[in-house]
Amino acid sequence: MEVSSTSPLASEVNSGSTDRRPGWSPFVKKPLWAASDPHLVASVDGAAGARAHLTRHLSLFDLICIGVGATVGSGIFVLCGLIAHAYAGPATVLSWGVAGLAACMSGLCYAELAGRFPAAGSSYAYSFISLGEMPAVLAGSCMTLEYVFSASAVARSWGDKVVEYAKANLDPNGNYPVLSFLDPGGGVNPFAFIISSVAVGLHLRGVRESKTVTNLFSLLKVALVIFMTTVSYSLMQPGNLVPFVPAEFGIGGIFRGASTLFFGYIGYDEICCVAGEAVNPSRNLPIAVIASLITVTILYMVAAVALTGMVPYEDISETSPFPDGFRYRGVEWASHLAAIGELVTLPLVVLVSIMAQPRLQYAMAHDGLLPAIFCALDSKGNLWWGTLISGVVMIIIATFVPFTYLNDLISAGILIAFSMTDASVILLRHKSPDDKPFQLEKLLGLFNALAIISGILVSYCLDTFWGRCIAGTVGVLLFAVGVQLHRVCSRQAEHSASGDSKDGFRTPLVPLLPLLGSAVNWYLVAHLATFSLVLLVIYLIITFAIYFLYSAKHSVANTTGWQRHGEDAKGNYELSTDHRLT
Repeated sequence: MEVSSTSPLASEVNSGSTDRRPGWSPFVKKPLWAASDPHLVASVDGAAGARAHLTRHLSLFDLICIGVGATVGSGIFVLCGLIAHAYAGPATVLSWGVAGLAACMSGLCYAELAGRFPAAGSSYAYSFISLGEMPAVLAGSCMTLEYVFSASAVARSWGDKVVEYAKANLDPNGNYPVLSFLDPGGGVNPFAFIISSVAVGLHLRGVRESKTVTNLFSLLKVALVIFMTTVSYSLMQPGNLVPFVPAEFGIGGIFRGASTLFFGYIGYDEICCVAGEAVNPSRNLPIAVIASLITVTILYMVAAVALTGMVPYEDISETSPFPDGFRYRGVEWASHLAAIGELVTLPLVVLVSIMAQPRLQYAMAHDGLLPAIFCALDSKGNLWWGTLISGVVMIIIATFVPFTYLNDLISAGILIAFSMTDASVILLRHKSPDDKPFQLEKLLGLFNALAIISGILVSYCLDTFWGRCIAGTVGVLLFAVGVQLHRVCSRQAEHSASGDSKDGFRTPLVPLLPLLGSAVNWYLVAHLATFSLVLLVIYLIITFAIYFLYSAKHSVANTTGWQRHGEDAKGNYELSTDHRLT
């Protein structure tokens, strides 16, 4: 199929059916068949010889390595010690379990939508189908925080760890020129520049080369966690696990810890952003998402028991729990090996995070929301220009912006994208009553608004009687809106053109599970620093400015529309497991 127009994805062919919009709307939705059709690909102007689609070459094993590699990182290397020392003690294992359940609420939604719509874009693509064009741009903007900014933050964190490790193992009274290079001052981090540049360079060589590195380092990272856990169990003293829930923390500490540990699960959704390159995507993508969540949950919970059993929770380091824990027990070789292992494997998160961003840009450029250069493919089928542009931005941020300015901003963006994915599942599985159009959308919007208010009240207003009364009232209203949505909004009929498959994965307990996921996400957003939320508002204002100044004028949805070609235009189709039309 060939397409041509002034926008990256357009259709001006003589036969077929079109989906054009008579007037401009920021809430125009992408038709289900357009989101599912593997033959709807863009022609890239000015990219001579470039292929018009991404090649499907990522196996189930590759996808799981991407999910585990992007997720396992600071959660086990840093947060586990922080929560054990300051919030939950030995009960940190329960905090990980609670956080895992919360992550699975959104994770199961991702698993369903990845199988139904196996194309690049993740939350952006799902929001375009169910919420509309402008919300999709909002989702894409939030995902950029997860991919580019998160990769920058991890690269910066890794550079800081290199400096700390060097200072800890060199004589503080000695004169070492290498320290001047590692820490020149002025907020500049040379090693963050080096590791981010290496990650971008690998991707510029192609995903086939970088996926080999990703798979290798994912296995190394899992091996490191197993090593630290095994040695910790060999040093375990059961008395350190008593009391299991320390009195100074109580049950509330378990849940406070879970709200922080939730961020240790972020990263699995990157599987969905490379869906356009997945082999057998309708089957493999849901399996990969669920398998990644199960794998990291088991690793986290087992490691938490091992750590708190090895070292009394009062003495656990908040920044380097396992290396310092081994040193506390006098096992210096294990301490050095764990510290070096963290330095070797943590860069994988940088590699995997920046892998997803060009795929997101590719999806948005296909829809005319970004310039065509972002979906230009080189002769090997690589997104070379998109990788270079996003990579340069990532390198600059990693080199010059301290980690503390990025952490909560990234978390806020990710949680918003998660909530939009939760809402997408509900909108695709349910519909408004025939006599009350948009009732579902109104109830869903009201639920999310009340969830935001409830999160703020629970976080800041429970210290007074009236604060508890207001928080309780909003909680009751939140529950009532959820019940009303379930009662009046019936299920959608299954449509083959949406990419549905009767044997495909389906999120259970819809709409209950996605609604709970959204409520948890907004509760966590309310806990973030006010300064970071202000930065988020400024960032989103810039996003909407770009949308109205460029994207809205070039969007496929509001100009040419999408078109099915030939026989596909006259009948329904269903995607088989290898993503070919049956």
